[in-house]
Amino acid sequence: MVLKVMLFAGLAERFGTPLLHVNLAVEQITVDAFKEHLIALYPEQSSYIRPCFMAINQAYAGSEEFLEESDELALIPPVSGGQDSDISDNSAEETSSPFVITTEPIHPDEVLRKVMHNDHGASISFVGTTREFTAGLRTIKLEYECYIPMAIKTLQQIDDEIQQQWAGTCVAITHRIGPVQIGEISVVIAVSAPHREMCYSASKYAIERLKEIVPIWKKEVWEDGSEWKGSQMGP
Repeated sequence: MVLKVMLFAGLAERFGTPLLHVNLAVEQITVDAFKEHLIALYPEQSSYIRPCFMAINQAYAGSEEFLEESDELALIPPVSGGQDSDISDNSAEETSSPFVITTEPIHPDEVLRKVMHNDHGASISFVGTTREFTAGLRTIKLEYECYIPMAIKTLQQIDDEIQQQWAGTCVAITHRIGPVQIGEISVVIAVSAPHREMCYSASKYAIERLKEIVPIWKKEVWEDGSEWKGSQMGP
């Protein structure tokens, strides 16, 4: 059995490839067993492999789930270091969709229009931008990378979770990838609801869950270095 595993953010640089081909002498293997196999093959990368999550067919997998040759597999690093990958063609979703990953500048009013509803008396936009200083370091720019198909699915999952808690709420999320300069917008989350309390709560929930489960990484580029960052919590 040969498994093909996609790598993202700094993990791809450490392995020297964005796609691993791993030969196995078995027809099935669990996530945990596969990670241990990778560590045996690449012991120098063990500290980077061990904290990674595994995605199977664009969804987070549990440690005892089995991997098969036909699966679409990806290692999801929570935090990693390295250089960026080519993302020139990573604007795959139509802008009419409520959930969009794009390389183009984001216009908050366009995202907000997607959630406007005649029966809703409240709407709110959360706008995330690139700040210049973080923990005393001067940021030159941010560079975002994304596992697009899985990102769209997890954004839809966030919407499903919001509907369970605040039924009838409308949500739209657009996230930018590629280079984002100081003061430019990286993400807009728009929410509308019948009442303002629902709007506030759903908006806060959306941004926190986005940071937890959506496979998007950012590289902070400073005057004297860079670092990939992410905060995925996995399944």
